[in-house]
Amino acid sequence: MEQSLLSYSEADDCVRRYISAFSAANGSPANSDPGSQAGLGHSVQIASSSRDELVALAAAHGRVLAQAICADRDQPPFPRSTRDGFACRAAEANTHEFLFQGGAVRAGQASGSLGAGDVWEIMTGAPVPEGADAVFMVEHADRHSNFVRLTPSRTVRAGENIVPQGAEARCGDLLISPGVRLAAAHIALAAQCGYSELAVARRPRVAILSTGDELVPVESSPGPSQIRNSNSPMLAALVAAAGGEPAILAAIPDQEAAIDAAISSALSSDLLLISGGISAGKFDLVEDALARAGAKFLFRGVAIQPGKPVVFGQLPRQSQPALPFFALPGNPISSAVTFQLFASPLLAALAGDSSPQPKFALAQLAGEWRGKPGLTRFLPAWCDFAGAPAPQVRLIPWQGSGDLAAFARSNCFLVVSAEAEEISDGSTVQILLS
Repeated sequence: MEQSLLSYSEADDCVRRYISAFSAANGSPANSDPGSQAGLGHSVQIASSSRDELVALAAAHGRVLAQAICADRDQPPFPRSTRDGFACRAAEANTHEFLFQGGAVRAGQASGSLGAGDVWEIMTGAPVPEGADAVFMVEHADRHSNFVRLTPSRTVRAGENIVPQGAEARCGDLLISPGVRLAAAHIALAAQCGYSELAVARRPRVAILSTGDELVPVESSPGPSQIRNSNSPMLAALVAAAGGEPAILAAIPDQEAAIDAAISSALSSDLLLISGGISAGKFDLVEDALARAGAKFLFRGVAIQPGKPVVFGQLPRQSQPALPFFALPGNPISSAVTFQLFASPLLAALAGDSSPQPKFALAQLAGEWRGKPGLTRFLPAWCDFAGAPAPQVRLIPWQGSGDLAAFARSNCFLVVSAEAEEISDGSTVQILLS
């Protein structure tokens, strides 16, 4: 088993080649050999119009866009003032002579034409009068009755404090491409362009199955040798955050018949996550159950810590594309790490999300690390993103991959390469964002 372990980079490449094969086969990875497909990197979009749904704009936040958002008119649709002040001809204002206030315009009003030697009072967001080429701010103005001049200590440039018509976008320009997970800024932009509804990708349905004789429901009082099922709600939260629709199945004991039945019941989902039962123990029965169901295994074990026993493959289905699955280790931090490393990119592809998954960043290590080489490690850590001169990351003391209290105190994982034996204080390191 140890000799068959893939490196982290090999396992990552395997998942991405699988995504590529899935896309190339138009949603049917069973008809493609993932090993023969070129990787697509981090940007994969496999959602099709048959998997889209129309939602109200107010309900679209966090969903993955399945249509192009285009400008329905120039943005801004008129030359727009960015300041409260006076619209003018810069050359006339810079004489510092008093100019006649020939008009006023505020946001939402139609504007007029600026006469020679005139200025117009103007409010932020208002259309600039025709003939004006600058706006000087109200705090830089001397006013006397109906006459205004630019304070002699100030000058104004042509174009200052004006956003020209169409400077942000021209009518018909593509503003947001399909595959973008919609944030508040995207919602505002779509509203500005008149989209009251948006086509978004359907959320993939992800079946979540936890195994183990020791598990009891969250609401139960565990016996002396039992624990509550924390993995299912944790994985459901990770799935929802990644754009999926979690479907938690009842936890099952370490019994062949129960595991077989549970796998069969999950075949209608878009992705299957199984937690537990994949190590080398006598009662780790999940791999054998997957094999009985006809699984094609793409990898069985990766040289990482935590999460080494993780399994990836696909299950055959009648009259449907094969069902991808991940069998994740039962320890919760192992389950979370392997989900983020391997399941999140595939789930993003199923959801039509083009953003990079998983998400990494750079930080400066506060403290040091020493250990044995051979495994790529993902260690619970806390990153202070306001740290100077760079984000500061510090390891969280933990008691192994079952330490949920340490996991809850972390906000990222320190990534340690398989070749590393020590990392010194102040080193630039990679972190996996959680």
